[in-house]
Amino acid sequence: MKLNRHLLRTSVVIAATALVLTGCRSSSDEGSGASPGISDEACPEAVNADNGCITLGIISDLTKGPFAPLAVPITDAQKAFWQKVNEDGGVGGYDIDITSNIADAEYNPEIHNRKYQEMRKDVLALGQSLGSSQTLAILDDMKSDDVIAMPASWNSAWEFEDQVLESGANYCFEAMNGVDWAVTNRAVKGEVIAVGYPGDYGGDAAAGVEAAAKANDLDFEKIETPTGQDNQAGAIAAILKAKPALVFVSTGPAEMATIVGGAAAQGFKGTFVGSSPTWNPALLKSAAAPALEAMYFQAGPWAPFGAETPGHEAMRGALGEVTPNDGYTAGWVWSYPLLAALKQADADGGITRESLVKAAKALTEVDYEGMLPPEAGATKGEPAEVAFRSSVVSKVDPTAPTGVSVTQELTTGPTAEGYDFSEPCFSLQ
Repeated sequence: MKLNRHLLRTSVVIAATALVLTGCRSSSDEGSGASPGISDEACPEAVNADNGCITLGIISDLTKGPFAPLAVPITDAQKAFWQKVNEDGGVGGYDIDITSNIADAEYNPEIHNRKYQEMRKDVLALGQSLGSSQTLAILDDMKSDDVIAMPASWNSAWEFEDQVLESGANYCFEAMNGVDWAVTNRAVKGEVIAVGYPGDYGGDAAAGVEAAAKANDLDFEKIETPTGQDNQAGAIAAILKAKPALVFVSTGPAEMATIVGGAAAQGFKGTFVGSSPTWNPALLKSAAAPALEAMYFQAGPWAPFGAETPGHEAMRGALGEVTPNDGYTAGWVWSYPLLAALKQADADGGITRESLVKAAKALTEVDYEGMLPPEAGATKGEPAEVAFRSSVVSKVDPTAPTGVSVTQELTTGPTAEGYDFSEPCFSLQ
């Protein structure tokens, strides 16, 4: 009997202790320890010592790839975003660690896959997965792992994937809006050429250009061009031969500047509109700067770095003194949906990989602090119903913080408005 009473008394003490410990964390503790990437232990360099830790991964293009000048500030902005979240108390009793698992995949799908394999057991989700083909290379594993990713890309296929939580108009709608804008504001008629990388990025934008060309009674031609500034002679020659009124470019910034500058140097006088990733403010110091000021416009998913919204102001405050770059803007905006999904998963009973996937595909809005309207983050419903179709058009402006300023605010052009979005505009799958 004494032994039984001792066991009973010990059980009561253990239960009481567990209740006390449970009171230190929110309801999300129900899933604590059940999912990789979430722990009751404090994060390294924790802001809140009593919080547990959620670990996010980043797979980016930080050194050799064509988007490194954008990817480095994208990554730095995401570090600053989650640091601010931690300074505001974290999420559901957890701080967010996005610095311990950062990998450089050099814009190479094979390396991207290898880097994911190295971190897949250690992260709750990917705070960044840069590149369309790159993210497709790990998508099946993400599905089997119940891991979601914030894409550093705007592929229209993401609207049809529960594992990928995008923000802003996709390349396809962005291109439609860019062509519609050019028809109205640059008197474009005759022919439009889409010049872009092979594969998802260039292909998705080209599909949008083709749809807008058809809607505006323009002739259409697609030209694929490889990465590298020294590999653009073919694209330039094709433009000079066709003499189109409009060229829509979907490359990296260096290739875009080479194409615009090279065509202009040989007498081309048409209009260029580029997908969002084609711009970098450093181009204003390049030999192509005069041609860019005269002929280039950027289609983009949101207003640039210097815009006056609460979100832009919060971003600039968190970053401190940096050289303005719209990689920062993209990295900051892309983080809001993951924050919303984490909060929703916590409210639903606990943060796990499974609950995060469930929350991510059932969002009705996201608080972007004015950088995008709340409905831009909606995922609940069919893509044709919830896909965000509005984008901005910016002009080169050397006086603006990142060298471009908005000339058309968020607008859905007639082509995007009427487009039957029942499947991705372009997909390699």
